[in-house]
Amino acid sequence: MEAQEGTQQPQLVLAHKLFLLTHPDVEDIEKVRLREEVLSFVKANDMAPLYETLAASSILEMDQAVLESMRTKIDEELKKLDDKIADAEENLGESEVREAHLAKSLFYVRISDKEKALEQLKLTESKTVAIGHKMDIVFYSLQMGFFYMDFDLISKSIDKAKNLFEEGGDWERKNRLKVYEGLYCMATRNFKKAANLFLDSISTFTTYELFPYETFIFYTVLTSIISLDRVSLKQKVVDAPEILTVIGKVPYLSEFLNSLYGCQYKSFFSAFAGLTEQIKLDRYLHPHFRYYMREVRTVVYSQFLESYKSVTMEAMATAFGVTVDFIDLELSRFIAVGKLHCKIDKVAGVLETNRPDAKNALYQATIKQGDFLLNRIQKLSRVIDL
Repeated sequence: MEAQEGTQQPQLVLAHKLFLLTHPDVEDIEKVRLREEVLSFVKANDMAPLYETLAASSILEMDQAVLESMRTKIDEELKKLDDKIADAEENLGESEVREAHLAKSLFYVRISDKEKALEQLKLTESKTVAIGHKMDIVFYSLQMGFFYMDFDLISKSIDKAKNLFEEGGDWERKNRLKVYEGLYCMATRNFKKAANLFLDSISTFTTYELFPYETFIFYTVLTSIISLDRVSLKQKVVDAPEILTVIGKVPYLSEFLNSLYGCQYKSFFSAFAGLTEQIKLDRYLHPHFRYYMREVRTVVYSQFLESYKSVTMEAMATAFGVTVDFIDLELSRFIAVGKLHCKIDKVAGVLETNRPDAKNALYQATIKQGDFLLNRIQKLSRVIDL
């Protein structure tokens, strides 16, 4: 499951194609091409376990002859790998034994035998002394976790990696782990933590096995927009040289970011509409599509209303390039769930903001906690007096 320097891990490319094959928005003609590419890759890598799974779910058609051919090749390759392990244990040193076991682990990963791959990786780790090599084994487990979208495996592997770093470990691997953890956070809807981890990794990104740098910047901008305040967004994203160099390569992303910061709301909605397809067709973001759409709209509506004590519905609709009825319906939903602090005067056609006073809220909370503490002290003093 190793990727060459600067290229995406092939199994993760396959995982994305499998995701698109089951996506209702992908056209049938495109699915025909994807199905051919998937079958070709599965055959080339003798992925018999995956082939059986895909055939059972009607994504690929079962060809018994193809399956038997793959199984035969797997048995032959496993015999060679076992012979190498036996030879290394009898005639060579510990590092050669470790390498032989690792080769068998990666073979199981390649053929998509998840359970045996995890068992063999565990065995390989027991033969491994160096912290760096142990970390590499954890990264293989993480890649498998993202292939199968096994969040339990990913979470445990990240915790394991952090424990290993307490024993040592180099900065390059530590920085790679930040991207893995950021992707895990994004895939589990913890966008704020994901944004912070991605931003920490911008200048040190080397995790090409997960995705290209352009995709990394795409994720960084998307997560930052709904997580950072306006000042932080300017400093860390809008003016970041690493982002500026590649943001233009991702369609609509530059307009999406800069129109939000520049308060060009009509342009923002236009760019946002262009980005929705990319978000919808991303295997990590797709489950959170509706949530993300709501969060972005909350950010942009809040930013617009921040400048006004009251504003007409017509003025807001004009600024966003939509109808008054659309704005009325949109804001009603967000106000009802407490996402926006304003009220609609339907008769006058005016929006009145009623932003909560942060200082007053903090004062009230302090008084409430103080009263609670005094009550506890009084109860305690009565017990002590007795």
